[in-house]
Amino acid sequence: MEDFPRFTAAAVQAAPVYLDTAATVAKAVALIGEAASNGASLIAFPEVFVPGYPYWNWTMNPVQGSPWYERLYRCAIDIPGPHLDALRAAAAATKTTVVIGVNERSRHSLGLIYNSVVTIGPDGSVLNVHRKLVPTWAEKLTWGGGDGSTVRVLDSAVGPLGALACGENTNTLARFSLLAQGELVHVASYISLPVAPADYDMAQAIAVRSAAHAFEGKLFSVVACSTITDEMIEIAAGDDPEIAKAMRRPNSALSGIFGPDGNPVVEPLIDEEGIVYAEIDLARCIQPKQMHDIIGAYNRFDVFQLHHDTTPRRPVVFGSRGPVAEEPVAPGPVIGPWPGDGDAVRAG
Repeated sequence: MEDFPRFTAAAVQAAPVYLDTAATVAKAVALIGEAASNGASLIAFPEVFVPGYPYWNWTMNPVQGSPWYERLYRCAIDIPGPHLDALRAAAAATKTTVVIGVNERSRHSLGLIYNSVVTIGPDGSVLNVHRKLVPTWAEKLTWGGGDGSTVRVLDSAVGPLGALACGENTNTLARFSLLAQGELVHVASYISLPVAPADYDMAQAIAVRSAAHAFEGKLFSVVACSTITDEMIEIAAGDDPEIAKAMRRPNSALSGIFGPDGNPVVEPLIDEEGIVYAEIDLARCIQPKQMHDIIGAYNRFDVFQLHHDTTPRRPVVFGSRGPVAEEPVAPGPVIGPWPGDGDAVRAG
């Protein structure tokens, strides 16, 4: 392409209105309006911003945490559904590309929740619904895993756009697949993680991973992380003062924007709520590729090869496995034509 997009990106660092879906969506809509009024064309939100992260998985045993799991399931959103419609309307009204993390409720299995990243175009269309491939550690108590059909680079208004959730940004093969699809703008969504081991600096871990992907891919990485509130601490810590103290420790959240040299384009925001803005010029991705283009001249595809299975994984596929008809039969309509809809099946 001759013209490379130049635009303002916004990384939102904020807490949801915890376990209140309608209020959190309203907060997201307001933040979209605020970021757009400051010139942002791309607005990135944290992991599972709607309506929050299951911190109790890290501080309670599974039996203690199970009632909270049910509450989160009841608060999760349907795709398609009215809460997503409100976000789509906000993106369309502001003509912005919005990437936001949600708890997505499965349509085929009562109690199944996905950690999903939804990308919405400036016309309000849903471009992709990416379900986190592997929930990290204690997260397996809450979320099911996605499939490779949603690990995609989108031809978006801000350029070739990809997104991964939190620990997926440590998955070298997932990141490489996005790079090999031509990714130039990457959105990485995170949650504040003060419940990790005492020697784990979440802010540093986010910065390291974000800088690495930006430097390796010679691209821009927009990083959005949530923050901790007293309500989250009260729920997860209960009457345990040590857990409450741990959940208030600093350097647990970082949001920012990293350039193709791996350096921050703007000073990252740590722990506090706010929006980080930066100007992105995709032409800056060209010259660094001359040195290290790991999806081009700086690789040996006769030596290394990645296979990415993009088959949607569904609980049941209806159709005949009988003899092939003499005349081709057109497939039935897709039920639920939503990007990343692993629940969809073809009608008979």
